[in-house]
Amino acid sequence: MRITNILFVLVATLLLSCANNAKKTVTKTSNDYEDLVALFKEWRSFENPPKLNGAPDYTKATFAKRQPTFKQLQQKLQSIDTTNWPVENKVDWMIVWAEMNGYDFNHRILQPWTRDPAFYKTVWTYKSDVPAHEGPTHHGTTELWTYEFPLSDSERNRFMNDLKVIQPLNNQAKKNLTGNARDLWIAGIRDIETQATVLESIKSKKGVSNDSELLALIDEAIASTKDLAEWLKEEAKTKTGPSGIGKENYTWYLQNVHLVPLSWEDEVMILKRELARAWSSLKLEEHRNRSIPQLKDADSPEAYDKMADEAAKSMMEFLEKQDILTMKPYLEPALRAQLGEFIPKEKRNFFRIGQHFDPRPLFAHFYHWFELARMENEPHKSEIRRGPLLYNIFDSRNEGTATAVEEMFMQAGWFDDSPRTKEIVYIMIAQRAARGLGSLYAHANEMTMEEAGGIHSEYTPRGWMKTEKELLIFEQHLYLRQPGYGTSYITGKYLLENTMAEYTRLLELEGKTFVPKNFFDTLNSIGNIPISLGHWEMTGLNELEGLLDN
Repeated sequence: MRITNILFVLVATLLLSCANNAKKTVTKTSNDYEDLVALFKEWRSFENPPKLNGAPDYTKATFAKRQPTFKQLQQKLQSIDTTNWPVENKVDWMIVWAEMNGYDFNHRILQPWTRDPAFYKTVWTYKSDVPAHEGPTHHGTTELWTYEFPLSDSERNRFMNDLKVIQPLNNQAKKNLTGNARDLWIAGIRDIETQATVLESIKSKKGVSNDSELLALIDEAIASTKDLAEWLKEEAKTKTGPSGIGKENYTWYLQNVHLVPLSWEDEVMILKRELARAWSSLKLEEHRNRSIPQLKDADSPEAYDKMADEAAKSMMEFLEKQDILTMKPYLEPALRAQLGEFIPKEKRNFFRIGQHFDPRPLFAHFYHWFELARMENEPHKSEIRRGPLLYNIFDSRNEGTATAVEEMFMQAGWFDDSPRTKEIVYIMIAQRAARGLGSLYAHANEMTMEEAGGIHSEYTPRGWMKTEKELLIFEQHLYLRQPGYGTSYITGKYLLENTMAEYTRLLELEGKTFVPKNFFDTLNSIGNIPISLGHWEMTGLNELEGLLDN
């Protein structure tokens, strides 16, 4: 059986299981798509928890009190009959179903408010390059990057209201955090300590030092955050349990929440294969390039700025002239806002090392910023897809696509003028495969987070993951907090490649020519949804038709 057929069977089994379960237990009462949209709005309103002393309420009692309402929402979803709906509407139904499964899984298994101290990080200094923050995030965050200092009157009020969440939430954390996940606990202390440092830095921003009311609120938040960090350190002495969710839970989560039609074992196989392929391809590429000079890294701010500017021009020209993407006026500004700056050699982490040799492979990954700009400038017609999907359900789509296009653009000829740049692409694939493989073993509780980081570090070529420890800790911590995220770069890439393979096969059967622009434009028009659902929409295969006619 071909790989594509296997994938369709897996997707079909997943979706049909959902439909069959619904048939057995629920009477259908509606066939109207607008009822799904209304339910989506009701669901999203419910998903945002009530407040306790001004902060989101994650207490055990409140979860128990709200559970009957959640079950009613699930029943409402199952009562919607999708018979004769177009595929795009059935896909929307699946998105709502997956989100509800995400809530259910968090309540039953992941429980970040109980097991994961980093869940209580409130202050975020940067905008994520994917539709929402990576990893479990509470509902009352302070998005510091959205503020410009000195603050206007309205922004000052918004900022103060944001900061008022911190103390009651930290107090709640000390009651809610009863879990025994040692690695999550230890690593999470760093996030809380860093928050105290960030809060302290706000006091030096323009207009803050002479605002006594705002300063008092910041100091209150700092004291509360430091107190939480000290409490976490003391409690850490008693933490002895595993942090992974186990293979069975991991597989359920992949298939029922992120709609990735793979198991834990499948992902291990795919990541091992990609790791081996990346290493062998790298070494063959190095051999082919043995007679040409090594790349020279930018050694000054001026040299880096020139390199980054030329790389941005190169990318936009390549995408247009090679019919890769329909060019929109917001694309180049989105890329240029992320060009970066010169970093001294001794301070460069993995991605910055490659970026200073040639930024183009990393700029390909910055396809992320095209997608965010598209969300803002061309909102999807479906309200269900218009904003970020909950629980990082977008990971196979966004991280998978950003990773896939690095190699796809290379294969389409972008780096033909610089063969050694292709080496960077394979190094990046190897690094993502290694870190994802480590995260799989950590979730299976076969390795600690530190041991998973060992695979991440040792199997990244040229020692590029050994130059700066913070990235290693950050990534392995995130992937332990968010199941499936560490592997989504490679498995999402695989799923997108599989979608392109079937898309092009169908074109060939019709005697049509493959034009990358048509493929990517269609992918982009579908929105930031799991690749398995994008595959369904883009191919229109009969194997997927009718699976939601429940």
